[in-house]
Amino acid sequence: MTGATTRGVLFVHSAPRALCPHVEWAAGSVLGKQVALDWTAQPAAAGLFRAELSWAAAVGAGARLTSALRGWNHLRYEVTEEATGTSDGARWSHTPELGIFHAQTDRHGNVVVPEDRVRSALTQADDPARLRAALDLALGQAWDDELEPFRYAGAGAPVRWLHRVG
Repeated sequence: MTGATTRGVLFVHSAPRALCPHVEWAAGSVLGKQVALDWTAQPAAAGLFRAELSWAAAVGAGARLTSALRGWNHLRYEVTEEATGTSDGARWSHTPELGIFHAQTDRHGNVVVPEDRVRSALTQADDPARLRAALDLALGQAWDDELEPFRYAGAGAPVRWLHRVG
């Protein structure tokens, strides 16, 4: 690894069995090592599987992981990347129905809404309901609503930690 490093987590909330090895291959190609995830049944959706992978890699690996999984419409996943001294944190969420949502995050994992986005919401919203809708979009509320049952079903699931030494 060259340059700044960061940590993150790949949460595969739901995947059909046939895609599981492809997810491992895609993650491994981005992280530069073989990845073997511990797949478990996803209680929120019969016949689907879930897995988590904590990783350490160069800044930008979160975006590369998200790009590697993009286009597989049967996946529900999230990728997080922690902030460093030289880079912002980020979160990407994907659902088959909504596609990808990306947000900058602070060091605690909270979504940061840029000033211009807030100003745009205030300018466009002529009533409280429209303001709420604009801010919900900026915060990725629809993705959170769709993914929450899958997140909850994964509570207590095994996590594999990957750290490159040396």
